[in-house]
Amino acid sequence: IELPWEPLRQLVAALSDLIGWLSDIHIWAMAHFKGSLAVRVAASGVAVLIILALFGLIAVTFVPLGQLVGWYLEKAPNGIRAYSVNVAASIVGIWLYTMLCFLWSPPPLWLALFGAGLLVYLWPQRAVRPPLLAALAVLLGLMLLGLGKAQWWAQDWRGTPSELPAGMSPGRPEKHWSPYQKLTLIPLLYDGHPVSYLLNTNDSWYQRLVDLSPATVARYPALYRNTPVPFHQHNLPYRFFPNPPSVLIAGAGAGNDAASAVRNGAGHIVAVEIDPLIVNLGRRLHFEHPYDSERVEVRVDDARAFVQSALKSGEHFDLIVFSILDSHTTSSYYTNIRLDNYVYTVEALRAVRRLLTPDGLFVMSFSGARPWFAGRLYAIVSDAMGRPPLMLQDGMYYFVAGDSTRVARALSTDTALARFVATHANPPIAPATASTDDWPYLYQQSRGIPLIVWLLSGGLIAVCTLAIRRFKQSHEPFLWHFFFLGAAFMLLEVQIISKTALLFGTTWLVNSIVITALLLFILLANFVVQRVTRFPRALAYGGLFLTLALAYLVPAELLFFDSRLVRALAVAVVYCSPVFFAGLVFISSFRAIGFRAEAFGANLLGSLVGGLLESASYATGIRALVLLAALLYAASLLTAAGLRPPAGAAPAGAAAPLPGTLR
Repeated sequence: IELPWEPLRQLVAALSDLIGWLSDIHIWAMAHFKGSLAVRVAASGVAVLIILALFGLIAVTFVPLGQLVGWYLEKAPNGIRAYSVNVAASIVGIWLYTMLCFLWSPPPLWLALFGAGLLVYLWPQRAVRPPLLAALAVLLGLMLLGLGKAQWWAQDWRGTPSELPAGMSPGRPEKHWSPYQKLTLIPLLYDGHPVSYLLNTNDSWYQRLVDLSPATVARYPALYRNTPVPFHQHNLPYRFFPNPPSVLIAGAGAGNDAASAVRNGAGHIVAVEIDPLIVNLGRRLHFEHPYDSERVEVRVDDARAFVQSALKSGEHFDLIVFSILDSHTTSSYYTNIRLDNYVYTVEALRAVRRLLTPDGLFVMSFSGARPWFAGRLYAIVSDAMGRPPLMLQDGMYYFVAGDSTRVARALSTDTALARFVATHANPPIAPATASTDDWPYLYQQSRGIPLIVWLLSGGLIAVCTLAIRRFKQSHEPFLWHFFFLGAAFMLLEVQIISKTALLFGTTWLVNSIVITALLLFILLANFVVQRVTRFPRALAYGGLFLTLALAYLVPAELLFFDSRLVRALAVAVVYCSPVFFAGLVFISSFRAIGFRAEAFGANLLGSLVGGLLESASYATGIRALVLLAALLYAASLLTAAGLRPPAGAAPAGAAAPLPGTLR
């Protein structure tokens, strides 16, 4: 992907577009994918094959590492201690990852640190040194070369640089790496001076820094000739509510909405943005410097988490603005939940409604190319606010809800606003089910597993099946017990991370803390089994099924305690405790079978299948994943009988050569 071969770069960049058209998931660019049905089917087939090939390359990369882990666990004098060291090192790795996120570090640094660790580990193997050093040098060189390139152009004007307004040209792009995504900043120059900035995420359009101040509009009239500045998305909320005493902006980005709030006479302004790097860019580059205003209070937090915290502290706002709060990225690689999914649910907007003052307004803007997507947003706002909102469309959708008297007063006193509403109200929409905390998939048209997920999952399973048949050398039966344990644990982990994101926010720091907590539960289980030589597996299964029932029956909204510490303890008891009992089952079974590498491999293969089974939540909702995990744990119980080391197995700690990669 980093090779300086532009056709390959363009092909990889186009993969989402090529597969998006056949899905009922809302993917931004897919509405612009043209061609006959035959052409689109052929292009999608090629894209699926390329994606599976990329997955295969990633898997092959981990084969030697997996061989080493399995070999060391199998040959360790004390298998439980060895596995505990492995888990503890994972915790260290998670917090190294977190530190690199705090430092906004680029990929070459990550690869260099990994390469340094690999060099330290493999340095005693003389034959490995030259190819390893050469490979790392080539990889780092390619990545450093890639830093100088940027696919800067997006769809801000739906075209090419030649279609920019006369006199405007793109400047040199800058790449930045936030804890969530790659950000590319492109200055847009007019007569050699920056008048705007494009901010792309992962090479797709994200947001644009604009200057809507009267002085700038008057200075560059050609740039704003086709822009209705008074009804611009950032100014529109203040036509309905002039000079609001207090404003909450969710998804504040680099400061456009905060600048409009200051410019339109707002009093106290709370600007909530999840990405600290975007806030930093806004402080440094926004033309109106809104984040330097004494009236603006910046909160780096998840929007849903802030709303819940504000409710607990008794805060209220006269105007709440959701301005294209779209994340473009997932909250964690362990879940399909995106950063913004828990913001656009009925439960979330009901909480927003409770934050409004009695005569307050809620204004939400969002871009969407499909009528059903607009219908979903309309259904969510209508359900949460208790009445249908005023809905407008002017390039994007606007929803105005709250005090209907204030809306009517604004329309009666502002004739220009009344004309704008009359010509943009009631756009065509299609019905769609409102998203909820249990089914938060905003960008999916209806319940059900999308076709593209079926295609990619089936391809992955086929590739894995062929690989196992090709490389499996043992004649022992497949260890289904460990397979089911791995699949169930992955579903359990997905469910825990999703519920915790709802309760504490979908930030990368929350994910690091949650995964650390899960690994600590596994270490605790290892300690118990190490101390209790004959720990009864039946007791572990009993505790597991009991805590799974608790996790299924207790809704997350009951755990929104005022104290974050109490909330964390409640999450540990209700949602994380099954991990402890699952750890007891795994480590006692792993010891019973002599810490065989094949058992660990079967467990990891089960984790792959469990990750694919997470897609069932597209149809069933997230809560049902607990039931699916319980079924898989029941299957592991049924296949647990007769676990023992294979006949003729070497005793623990016996000398043996390293696996084939290092012979």
